[in-house]
Amino acid sequence: MSDYQGILVCGEISEGQLAPITQELLGIGRKLANDLSQELSILLMGKNIGNLAQDAIAFGADKAYVADNPLLETYNSDVFTAVAARLCQKISPAIVLLGQTDTGRDLAPRLVGRLQGGLAMDCIELAIDPSTKLLTQTRPAFGGNANATVVTKTARPQIATIRSKAMAPAQLDESHKGQVIPAEDLIDAGAVKVKVLERVKEKTEGIKLEDAEFVVSGGRGVGSAQNFEALKELANLLGGAVGATRAACEDGWIPMTQQVGQTGKIVSPNLYIAIGLSGAMQHIAGCSGSKCIVAINKDAGANIFKVASFGIVGDYKEALPALTQKIKELLGK
Repeated sequence: MSDYQGILVCGEISEGQLAPITQELLGIGRKLANDLSQELSILLMGKNIGNLAQDAIAFGADKAYVADNPLLETYNSDVFTAVAARLCQKISPAIVLLGQTDTGRDLAPRLVGRLQGGLAMDCIELAIDPSTKLLTQTRPAFGGNANATVVTKTARPQIATIRSKAMAPAQLDESHKGQVIPAEDLIDAGAVKVKVLERVKEKTEGIKLEDAEFVVSGGRGVGSAQNFEALKELANLLGGAVGATRAACEDGWIPMTQQVGQTGKIVSPNLYIAIGLSGAMQHIAGCSGSKCIVAINKDAGANIFKVASFGIVGDYKEALPALTQKIKELLGK
């Protein structure tokens, strides 16, 4: 396996800038590369993105491969997979890192199929085993009730997607030097089998759920769409976002785009306030990466208390206004 060397990050671009997940990938990628004494590279795919290569280098990349072409303006499974696979075949990275995003979740399995490597999805911790120099990948298992550490012993490259906010983002270092390498020769227009006819951008008010540092989430115990207004008030006060269980979304109390869970959004905020939700395994899988979970539920035996850092057993209609008022006092509002 000595033919495989280095770390490759498949970067993502958002609103003409390196996406936050890309900075996180570069942060852990730099650490892994240092532990292996190998190079860290990044692949950037898009349209008119040449200026972002130096940004990636300032965030720790030693080499930035830039595939700049109108075909790459929006994500397309066929062409993005072809470019990433061809680069991997060309430079033979030992490790390939992607985000656990819509793009990463689609691209990673396709790369594994092309390259016959190993894959671990939704990792919350990555490290290099000092004795074997293999990548250890820790990911939630059993709906977030346990963590499993997996190792790809023989297949290469070792491919992993990382959960948003699970890794510390890279720090900007303008003095860091690197090499920008054009990668337009890797683009295969013939690989495009599906054409995107229209892209409709989701309208969101305030901070996106998956980017929020504070999330106030409710379940069926909240009772109604009208009662969710109290949760929105607290979320706005904290500068955060509102989430919900699948049951609350299916009842039409809150849009499906705000669902937290295994089949919804995966969130990792600094503070997750869970109100009127029991803590089903599917929901815990979506919020278990939170730094601190505060639960409010009148059922003392609710599963959410097993993962909560702090809990209030009682009627949220009494506890939530008191909590909101105290936060207002602390914030001077």
